[in-house]
Amino acid sequence: MYVCMCHGITDRQIREAVCEGVASMRELRAELGVASSCGCCAQYAQQLLDETLVSQAPQLNAA
Repeated sequence: MYVCMCHGITDRQIREAVCEGVASMRELRAELGVASSCGCCAQYAQQLLDETLVSQAPQLNAA
């Protein structure tokens, strides 16, 4: 599903970025450009970021 229409960023791209080490909105914005134009997607992008970080935590602790 598209999250950022301005840059054509999907939820999958956000999740992949988090899995590759992105851990903040600042990093996500720098990496993908999400929420850097109109900002309408910022709240949902943050939610996806947080959810993905939480779901990755058990995997990171096991490593």
